[in-house]
Amino acid sequence: MIRLLSAVLLIGGSLAACQQIKDAQPKKTYLATLMTLDPGHFHSALVQKNMYPEVDTTAYVYAPAGDDVQMHLSKIEQYNNRADNPTNWNEVVYTGPDFAEKMFEEKPGNVMVVAGNNQKKTNYILRAVQDSIHVYADKPMAINGQNYETLKEAFDIADKNGVLIYDIMTERFEITTILQRRLSQLTTVFGEVAESTPDTPAITKESVHHFSKMVSGSHLIRPAWFFDIDQQGAGIVDVSTHLVDLIMWSLYPKANLKPEDAEIVKTRQWSTDLTPEQFKKVTGLDEFPGYLKKDVLNDSVLQVYSNGEIVFKLREKYGKSSVIWNFEAPPGSKDTHFSRFRGTKSDLVIRQDSSTNFQPTLFIEPHGKFDRSKWEMTLNAALDIVHKEWPNVDFHFSDNKFIIDIPDKYKVGHEAHFTQVTKKYLDYLKNGSIPQWEKDFMLTKYYITTKAYEDSLRQMKEASEAEDKESEEPQ
Repeated sequence: MIRLLSAVLLIGGSLAACQQIKDAQPKKTYLATLMTLDPGHFHSALVQKNMYPEVDTTAYVYAPAGDDVQMHLSKIEQYNNRADNPTNWNEVVYTGPDFAEKMFEEKPGNVMVVAGNNQKKTNYILRAVQDSIHVYADKPMAINGQNYETLKEAFDIADKNGVLIYDIMTERFEITTILQRRLSQLTTVFGEVAESTPDTPAITKESVHHFSKMVSGSHLIRPAWFFDIDQQGAGIVDVSTHLVDLIMWSLYPKANLKPEDAEIVKTRQWSTDLTPEQFKKVTGLDEFPGYLKKDVLNDSVLQVYSNGEIVFKLREKYGKSSVIWNFEAPPGSKDTHFSRFRGTKSDLVIRQDSSTNFQPTLFIEPHGKFDRSKWEMTLNAALDIVHKEWPNVDFHFSDNKFIIDIPDKYKVGHEAHFTQVTKKYLDYLKNGSIPQWEKDFMLTKYYITTKAYEDSLRQMKEASEAEDKESEEPQ
């Protein structure tokens, strides 16, 4: 018995020693540990659709209790449990009315991910950089002029504290957009940027979205606040962020653009009207919440100012962005994108409509009468250059224009772009800084969108006052 007891003690001592050695092993350190604050948009989950070796598998969530956070966690669980390439996220969740203060107090991570209600987003960004926390934010980071001033302050503090602010510009990773930009840099194909005016911009971009859609194989349920421009932001400051960014990115690649380089020329915004039945389909709610009553017409139709248009001058060139939201896409279609980049030799055009089976397709449209065989020689030489980055891209001729043939392996889709942007952000974290042109782009594009919003509000107010005055005048 004594021998047995001694053996047990010896084994126990050995196990204890092993445990001490194990505990003494240095814990793996990660470049980034994510803290997701108040996730209210499915983009917050798409950041975690895949794993990253530099990112801690334990991620933290701070949010008020409710449907928004549950939908976020359900998507993460879906990614963890999928059959093909499952993720392995361990979500540590805090829900309570003091969720924001709790996150800033505990700071279990070093990167704040924020994608959701935009009403407080800019203040969250400012608070994060004040506490030396990196920021990875869904667009828009500012939805009005006051937000923009706060954002400028946040960038100054971020530089002083050595932390990074970056927004998730997924559309830079769409292959047709990449190739449109690349071909515009080849003078043999594109020439130079054509002279532009407010009525004939150098680049025109139009994006059509839908409130009712499928995401990650499930019907998307949107929070009711998404339809409140005081919380989500109007369309002219929301999706327009992407379009303005792409116009800048194409016209002036990696240039140090400043807000003073931009001038707002024309703006307008208009509403998409939703019936109670449509609202219920996309939110699950039987009636409009109180904060939306201000936008309900005749107690029955919700007016959502989700549509906006901006014509702006950037240095000596003009760009135009248009954002349109419909309720639901026709069967078989998706969100669409149109882009025309005007050159002196050809226009580079992206179409995504019924003519392309709702797939984004890049066209090269030479000007005037042209020799097809000479153009084919020119394009073959141009694609030899393109192939250094994008092998096997080809072209064919149809209906008096050239169509760029893009291998399916490059058509990864919108959701995959979130992983690509996140990898770019992680590269910047490794380097310890974001290039100056990226910072300049963010501040300049948010100047353009918020200034356009303020100008359009002023115009709408003046038009309404003029209409009221006219109605008051004796007939």
